[in-house]
Amino acid sequence: MRRSHLPFLLLCAIAAPAFSREVPGANPIIRDKFTADPAPMVDGERLYLYVGHDEAQRDEMFNMREWLVYSTTDMKHWTDHGPIMKVSDFKWAKKDAWASQAIKKNGKYWFYAAVEHDETHPGKAIAVAVSDTPTGPFVDARGSALITNQMTPNGTHSWEDIDPTVFTDDEGVTWIAWGNRQCYIAKLKPNMIEIDGPIREITPPHFEEGPWLHKRDKLYYLTYASLDRATHRDERISYATATSLEGPWTYRGVLAGSGKYSFTIHAGIVQFKKQWYIFLHNAALAIGDMNGAIGRRAVTVERLDYNRDGTMRPVIQTDEGVSTP
Repeated sequence: MRRSHLPFLLLCAIAAPAFSREVPGANPIIRDKFTADPAPMVDGERLYLYVGHDEAQRDEMFNMREWLVYSTTDMKHWTDHGPIMKVSDFKWAKKDAWASQAIKKNGKYWFYAAVEHDETHPGKAIAVAVSDTPTGPFVDARGSALITNQMTPNGTHSWEDIDPTVFTDDEGVTWIAWGNRQCYIAKLKPNMIEIDGPIREITPPHFEEGPWLHKRDKLYYLTYASLDRATHRDERISYATATSLEGPWTYRGVLAGSGKYSFTIHAGIVQFKKQWYIFLHNAALAIGDMNGAIGRRAVTVERLDYNRDGTMRPVIQTDEGVSTP
């Protein structure tokens, strides 16, 4: 989630036309709330989708106070399970329920999210919560931040510690990656609430924010929101690959263009019932008299396909989404 250059972002908060498609599986997939930063997780025969809740009013930039979860069994009909947590549930955080991801391990569900820390550790931070079910209730698993701005002293700004992604490798080790401008990666201890070893920087070309880790066959993928300031004013989705999460990472180029009417974009990738999907967001939804804008976004989904060499085929964002074959 892009947080810097506020005057520039305000220029992007343009009104978007109403989107009235009601076909199941069409984009945006959630139409009664503004949602952003999609993070899918498969558990059995159901796909769960964790999102931030955009509540910006009029000319507000961002107003995000809680995280929501939806689920589906067919990618076309979604069940709303309501809020799973509020940022106020982390007593040491003061605002900003930003990008998140959940993962299942050791029979529990672990939820990692970006928030604004209070004055004891100024700057953005990453929290971790835990639940016995994918729909919550989730509770603070540490009573303190997992990652604070002071733990990444080589960064260039105070909001670099955002947008966590978590992934368990073939050896059973869970990794966490995150960042804005700089991309960091580290191992988690088996207890899932402590960093295990050093934090390393793995920043790929044009990295802006929103990293996402996944694996297919023998390749690991690092997908992220990218911004080439010399040629573009809106974020796109780019990616890199590696045969180990330790790297080295090979840059593979742009995967998807910018989201409609949206400066930010955020990808979540998952395989569900033998098909790969990529979740994104744009600002093409209107609810009542509130048009889409920088702080009022809408989650979308497209099918994702791969070439024989493991590279991902470019994603064309559509209104139809997965409603058509």
